[in-house]
Amino acid sequence: MIWRCLEIKELQINEEIREKEVRLIDDEGNQIGVVSRNRALEMAEERKLDLVNVAPNSKPPVCRIMDYGKYRYEMMKKEKESKKKQKVISVKELRLTPNIETHDLNTKSNKAIEFLNNGDRVKVSVRFRGREMGHTEIGKEVLEKFVELVSEHGVVDRKPKLEGRNMSMFLSPKTDK
Repeated sequence: MIWRCLEIKELQINEEIREKEVRLIDDEGNQIGVVSRNRALEMAEERKLDLVNVAPNSKPPVCRIMDYGKYRYEMMKKEKESKKKQKVISVKELRLTPNIETHDLNTKSNKAIEFLNNGDRVKVSVRFRGREMGHTEIGKEVLEKFVELVSEHGVVDRKPKLEGRNMSMFLSPKTDK
């Protein structure tokens, strides 16, 4: 029976192994030595297990007698556990203007606090249009006010930087250690 799984790398099993001779490891982990492929398949059949090519690039390839279904199940279980432990951090973006009103700034900062409490990074950018490009210091002041509003929940990752018509900075959640 051929098992297929996208998550773990595929190994050659039983008749898929085409080499004439293989280095064989039995189901207890003992090294048997270099034997013919047919003899290795017979030994696996006797024990009602599979012959699995675990190191196809070595000369001769290393094969192991094992229960391939159980092995695949264990590998998938380990992979799921490692995915559970991973924390995916996404970047949320908030856009401001240099002449933003106080209430609008408070609303945006509340949204940023919500994102930071969820563990996400926040990119705050001020977009300059037309004549506003001559007064980038106003945008910097807006970003400084914004940092004061969210300072209890986040810290500045990257200071405000002008990139084209946008001035942006990154905030990350505070870690209590």
